Amino acid sequence: MRPSGRAADSLRPVSFSTGVARHAEGSALIRMGHTEVLCTASVEGRVPPFMRNQGLGWVTAEYGMLPRATHKRGEREAARGKQSGRTQEIQRLIGRSLRAVVDRKAMGEMTITLDCDVLNADGGTRCAAITGAYVALSLAFRHLVAKRVLAAVPLIGQVAAVSCGLVAGEAMLDLDYAEDSAAEADSNFVLTADGRIVEIQATAEQTPFTETDCLTLMTLAKAGTRELFVAQNIAIEAAGSAG
Repeated sequence: MRPSGRAADSLRPVSFSTGVARHAEGSALIRMGHTEVLCTASVEGRVPPFMRNQGLGWVTAEYGMLPRATHKRGEREAARGKQSGRTQEIQRLIGRSLRAVVDRKAMGEMTITLDCDVLNADGGTRCAAITGAYVALSLAFRHLVAKRVLAAVPLIGQVAAVSCGLVAGEAMLDLDYAEDSAAEADSNFVLTADGRIVEIQATAEQTPFTETDCLTLMTLAKAGTRELFVAQNIAIEAAGSAG
């Protein structure tokens, strides 16, 4: 029995609250079980120096965890004066994942920064951040279209992410912290709605796993992200109706 009582192929309860950051062009608070991540999209009318005069936009991300997002207080990275390697790796993953579904030429020379702040962590924070950031980015683009800054939403796909793992020899979808801590193998799948792969991160935590195991996890991830794509679309459309 999983700690949550879920079946092996079940997601944790997923929900989105949009418009929670009143000053941001787009925002979404995603909840996946007890994991909560606030994702905001901020627009600047310029690009980084290395991108200038190319006619391309830029989508990037920053990620962080509040000090008491976990069972004990963590030190703020700003207080240490530098980000951890984990933080840098995750925010680069978020940026890559979102850029994979954006027509940057259609954006023009602007930058959208996705800030993903973990309020409560119970496993799968990077996956929740990617899934929530897509909603925030979509809402920011819709805002720019409404303001006639853009002629159309420059999204060329939809992206979401979910974790999977082998726990006590069984393949499980959307691991919480207790399961992740005990997993023999741990993986994160970043997938698009049309079935393409953006990134797969898979690690044998205890013993090597087989190609068959990997394909089983992939099958779980595809089913899980299909549910996430539906939840994203419902949140985006509901925000549009309310606005």
